[in-house]
Amino acid sequence: MKHLIVISGPTAVGKTSVSVALAKHYNCEILSADSRQFFKELNIGTAKPTYQEMDGVTHHFIGNRSISEDYTAGKFEYDALKVLDAIFKNHDVAILVGGSGLYIDAVCNGLDDVPCNKKLRDELTTTFENTGITFLQKELQENDIEYFNTVDKNNPHRLIRGVEVFRLTGKPYSSFLQKKKLVRYFKCINMTLEMERDLLYKRINLRVDKMVNEGLEAEAKSLIVYKGKTALKTVGYQEFFDYFDKKTTKEKAIELIKRNSRRYAKRQITWFKRDKNAVWINSTNYSHIVNHINSYLNSIN
Repeated sequence: MKHLIVISGPTAVGKTSVSVALAKHYNCEILSADSRQFFKELNIGTAKPTYQEMDGVTHHFIGNRSISEDYTAGKFEYDALKVLDAIFKNHDVAILVGGSGLYIDAVCNGLDDVPCNKKLRDELTTTFENTGITFLQKELQENDIEYFNTVDKNNPHRLIRGVEVFRLTGKPYSSFLQKKKLVRYFKCINMTLEMERDLLYKRINLRVDKMVNEGLEAEAKSLIVYKGKTALKTVGYQEFFDYFDKKTTKEKAIELIKRNSRRYAKRQITWFKRDKNAVWINSTNYSHIVNHINSYLNSIN
């Protein structure tokens, strides 16, 4: 049996350092499931791991795409499975790490067969571009509160998908999710990292300060030409775009990045709590994480 160790959790909880330590312990490779770190143009604002932080461990899906491309969870599922096929030819263990729950679900369980209609989606996209995001948020909240409570409310692509499905079927998008699970030839060991909420929020605030000091403003300015892309409907960039458009001050933009990052972390936690098989472990207790994985692996040998 091949095993995929899944390290999930909210932003700034310490997933990178834990996953690298585990990869060195088990002598294996890492697949990133962070839907923004795929893009080579997004570095500072996505907290993309540096070469020093990777510490010689092979990472897949870090900066492997251009922001000019559309990259979906379905495409990621296909590409990730191909990479895992290659890894598992010579290794019994691999690691999947990230905070994008939909992309993790795609690899471990497969995506659900959800109805779609390109014409309707294009119409919703046009309306969004002409009138803004508020109507999408309102319609989704009225018709699918379960999905609304977990979705990134500033991500028009996700909102449009939820509204599209409801208009097509009269049923909430959430009702189509997780109705079936594919049987993979590998076993996922799901570990969700957590820490005390006040400490997590402090780490988020410090991370934002670090991003600003490292040049987040300049990075955002260099990406203005792409700001209509879904990948840039992201905390850290949207707030600076508003500053560039003179809708707010720089100081207020930075405060909003911190606030919106904290809110994003709360939504991530809500999403990961749906997985009843995940083991929640404090991210600072590395020995507990290793002991749990070893205990599981030993129990099946």
